[in-house]
Amino acid sequence: MNRLYPVGIQNFEKIRREGYSYVDKTALLYQLVKTGQYYFLSRPRRFGKSLMISTLEAYFQGKRELFNGLAMESLEKDWTVHPVLHMDLNTRNYHDYESLLGILNQNLEGWEKLYGDEKKDRVPEERFMYVIQRAYEQTGHHVVILIDEYDKPMLQAITKPELQTEFRNTLKAFYGALKSCDAYIRFAMLTGVTKFSKVSVFSDLNNLRDISMVNQYAEICGISEEELHQYFEEDIQTLADKIGLRFEETCKQLQVNYDGYHFCYKSAGMYNPFSLLSTFANMQIGSYWFETGTPTYLVELMKLHHYRVDEIEHIVTSGPVLDSIDAASTDPVPVIYQSGYLTIKDYNAEFENYTLGFPNREVEQGFFRFLLPHYASVSTSKSPYEIQCFVGEVRKGDVDGFLSRLQTFFDDTPYELARDREVHYQNILYIVFKLMGFHTEVEYRTSRGRVDLVLKTSDYIYVMEFKLNGTAEEALQQIEEKGYSSAFAADGRKVVKVWVNFSDETRSIERWIVA
Repeated sequence: MNRLYPVGIQNFEKIRREGYSYVDKTALLYQLVKTGQYYFLSRPRRFGKSLMISTLEAYFQGKRELFNGLAMESLEKDWTVHPVLHMDLNTRNYHDYESLLGILNQNLEGWEKLYGDEKKDRVPEERFMYVIQRAYEQTGHHVVILIDEYDKPMLQAITKPELQTEFRNTLKAFYGALKSCDAYIRFAMLTGVTKFSKVSVFSDLNNLRDISMVNQYAEICGISEEELHQYFEEDIQTLADKIGLRFEETCKQLQVNYDGYHFCYKSAGMYNPFSLLSTFANMQIGSYWFETGTPTYLVELMKLHHYRVDEIEHIVTSGPVLDSIDAASTDPVPVIYQSGYLTIKDYNAEFENYTLGFPNREVEQGFFRFLLPHYASVSTSKSPYEIQCFVGEVRKGDVDGFLSRLQTFFDDTPYELARDREVHYQNILYIVFKLMGFHTEVEYRTSRGRVDLVLKTSDYIYVMEFKLNGTAEEALQQIEEKGYSSAFAADGRKVVKVWVNFSDETRSIERWIVA
């Protein structure tokens, strides 16, 4: 097989002219353009938003030849050519206000060369409105506006309130031109990772239809199970041969690692297209999504609001919370969800609540791997090796070695974390044991009560209690009184009881006892 996979290629024309694999989404896009005018779509990064925008651009430019063999070819009869204003905000690092003005000016100057620059000395929103009007008047056709990654500046300033306010005010006015120029617009589409609301950029765009959680368009980005087998059946077999698994086993591996995104209740599970295509291009399963970008803004937000990491796997919330982000909010959950690190697992119709969880193994493991160096005293390059050492020591029964290594993770706890040190300790422990859980069995409860940690290997069962400024006697007494270890009496493995004390004074593990 010499198939071409469009890994990192987001230009529809390039994909079609050069023979890259393409999953046909044009029937959904036709439905979109024929039934509405203004749209917004939120999807995680690397999920096909830019390719969707590029496909719409080619369609509205009347490039019929690019759609040969696709659903759009038989659906569209007119192929009217419209002036298209396409702006991609993903191409710059927004570290200050001038960087945002720079990208707006760059796009406006390009459009003004085509349609007139009489307003070039005005503010960006006035120039934008003038370009839209002139494009309509010059061509005689209504204008199409496509804005990709509209929220990139807002996301990069999410922990800088003053800068975010500047970005928000500028973008709110700029995007507000869409409503003012309604008479000249045929179609408008904004995409992004997140949706900022309330006093944010969308407050004036009440004519914008948000299809992010609409079942009808749940499959507009990503690859469904049906599409996987329709377009990549031979690729799966080739992959199976390469990695030495049966076809069915390979399908299961792809599902466990890359499937599981649900953007509304009862929608089809969607595969991450970037990870799937990368797997076929390389003919090996890997963590591709995290290699192309990391959620630094998300970690900054979690640490800023002292978010307990363990709560991320027990989230039940409402649709309005998931649907939008208030720039002044202290809740990182909507950002975590909209960024693609959590997805919808269940829905309670009576209370209208959503249960969230990680979509797949790639996201779950990658998320905790990324978190570890941001919370513990370990470098990004060394953290995978440290987890390997942890697992090896636990499997051998080397408790002292394991806890000595863990102790180093708490060294140099910043002074500013003093008031939330207990949460900080809990976060490091949870991340470490979560990563170990990909290789060992980790539990947090027994029928007799809550144990801080139960860690199982093929030979050992560790019953562990963690205390802050406690005493050894208190911890051991609690383990004995609640009979935690007796819950595993019938198990043939050796039960090891471990007590660990953290000290406020040393800001680290002070002492441990093994019984």
